[in-house]
Amino acid sequence: MTNVDRAKKIKIVLMDVDGVLTDGKMYYIPDYNGKMVEFKAFNSLDGIGLRLLNQFGIIAGVISGRESLGTEERARILCMKYIYQGFVSKLEPFKEILKDSGFTPQECAYIGDDWTDIPVMKKAGFAAAPKNSLPEVKKAAHFVTKNSGGNGAVREVCNFILKSHGHWGRLMESVEAAHWPPFQKHELKIVSRSTVKKGV
Repeated sequence: MTNVDRAKKIKIVLMDVDGVLTDGKMYYIPDYNGKMVEFKAFNSLDGIGLRLLNQFGIIAGVISGRESLGTEERARILCMKYIYQGFVSKLEPFKEILKDSGFTPQECAYIGDDWTDIPVMKKAGFAAAPKNSLPEVKKAAHFVTKNSGGNGAVREVCNFILKSHGHWGRLMESVEAAHWPPFQKHELKIVSRSTVKKGV
């Protein structure tokens, strides 16, 4: 099966955050009370790609090993449907999301860059990895991007999926006409490992 055939089936795109939606760097700066606050940067090209998927009815979500309020806000801005944070082991969130959405593994794309992503990548119908991912991760991927994580890798995957679905011509017409379909807003399902452990 070709990557185009795999991507044609995709109805939901899940991804890691650090090293995929970001370049993997984290910055710690003290706030007014001296408490350290974590900062990370997201790429606007990736954001537009995810919003375009949304316009064509393809759902997005993240499964991250870390917990971050910034990631949660970014997921809201991009009209994502799922955000699972604090899960180093990602198979259970993956299965839960598929059960909740009603999609099959073959209808799910996953983008990852580190060892913790490999189990999900092996289950997903279309697995992608940024070019700076670990060698074992790239080996598990169907598609390796030309761009690195946090620098357009996610946009590259989004564009490939849109082209595979046959949406590219319509999308270019929208660009020329400066006309954009309305975004589909989803109620964001937020699951944090820390609250799950506490039974909240």
